[in-house]
Amino acid sequence: MEQHFVWVTTRRIKPDSLAEFERAWRPGIHPDGLLHAFAYWSEDGQEITGVSVWDSQDACEGWRSSDAERERREAMTPYVVAEQEGFYRGGALTIPR
Repeated sequence: MEQHFVWVTTRRIKPDSLAEFERAWRPGIHPDGLLHAFAYWSEDGQEITGVSVWDSQDACEGWRSSDAERERREAMTPYVVAEQEGFYRGGALTIPR
């Protein structure tokens, strides 16, 4: 299995703030080492899960401690009610046909 380094963050946001949150959430620059990024919204638009795939744990940690990420997180703060996050290792599963 090819190993991936993945950061997952799930945030609960204030009602009717999805558009503003999404503008604050998107980084202004492409982080070094970021391979893929995905976002998933709940039906009511109040829970957002972001999944980012990195080429290494160091690249992810470097971004997480950067000024750009700190500023991005500060911009999201007015809309966030709760947040959970974690770093994982793993890979794609082969599904039998």
